[in-house]
Amino acid sequence: MAQPGPLAGITIIDLSRILAGPYCTLLLAELGARVIKVEPPVQGDDARQYGPFKNGKSTYFVSVNRGKQSIALDLKSPDGRGIFERLLDRADALVENFRPGTMEKLGYGWESLHPRYPRLVYAAASGFGHSGPYSGYPAYDMVVQGLGGIMSITGHPGMPLTRIGTSIGDLAGGLYTAIALNAALLHRERSGEATKVDVALFDCQLALLENAIMRYTTTGEIPGPMGARHPSITPFEAFRTADGNLIIAAGNDGLFVKLAHALDRADLAANPLFRTNSLRNQHQGKLREEIEDVLRSETTEHWIGVLESAGVPCGPVNNVAQALAHPQTAARNMLISVDDPVAGPLKLAGNPMKLSAFGDPAERSPAPDLDADRDEILRELGM
Repeated sequence: MAQPGPLAGITIIDLSRILAGPYCTLLLAELGARVIKVEPPVQGDDARQYGPFKNGKSTYFVSVNRGKQSIALDLKSPDGRGIFERLLDRADALVENFRPGTMEKLGYGWESLHPRYPRLVYAAASGFGHSGPYSGYPAYDMVVQGLGGIMSITGHPGMPLTRIGTSIGDLAGGLYTAIALNAALLHRERSGEATKVDVALFDCQLALLENAIMRYTTTGEIPGPMGARHPSITPFEAFRTADGNLIIAAGNDGLFVKLAHALDRADLAANPLFRTNSLRNQHQGKLREEIEDVLRSETTEHWIGVLESAGVPCGPVNNVAQALAHPQTAARNMLISVDDPVAGPLKLAGNPMKLSAFGDPAERSPAPDLDADRDEILRELGM
């Protein structure tokens, strides 16, 4: 069952699989939409075969498909197509993440569907979008991380290439598709006009390059990996302490002065090499050495107390277990419970979108087994 939310009453037909599309429709379900997941018979979504598994059920699949319904349909068979088209009659939006051309071969591309279902918003997330010379190329998360430039600025100089620790290619595609689909639904409510949403994972990686694009187009220098430091602000990075690492984010001159005094190194603030952010960027290596000489004398916990008291933004580098155990995680309900009938009790990431008009319960509905909701859906269709 979908959560109560601003999209209550909206029905999404979800043809997507693996991560980018399902993450988009997960967000829509968390905002109150009813998501009917249409899967191929026998195996269903490929993600059902991805680990880790608990009691034989993919918890990878559960993590991005909770709160949805499932019906298995063969879209090449007359019966499957008949049911699918009756679902479209009642739907507000269709989400798919096939390679461009696949839906057209099935007879369900935008040009075919729009005249028949004029209020149906069509949202497509694909590797390279529905236009351009690479449109028909297949793409997985790793491919677009590499092609989109984001991998080239990740990691440490001179070290082997590093994948970002989460599937940022797929997740960004899901996020941008959800944003665009919500805007398309609002446009339809205002104008009566349904639109096609075309999101390319490659485009999303370019959009997430942040100031790397401006650094290149402004200076002509190609950005590279910089480890755990910010390219334009100093000190704004991870530093070694006596027992670990500490993030310090002194984002302006005033915070740098506070930092220098908190470290009992007021001379750093007076040093002509460090007087402005621009100068600190030029002499980042030297400033880092000065700061770490002090930090290595005490533990991370000690310095967090000192810097927090001085009003300097800082924090430890947590592992996943520590991040989930952080008191803010519980306070913001960011670790929710799902009681899955097969996998049993599970803990999953909560919904970061908090809305004052709607609750944020600590428990969520499980992800559906393949074809689990066929009978209910067919009854609603009068079949």
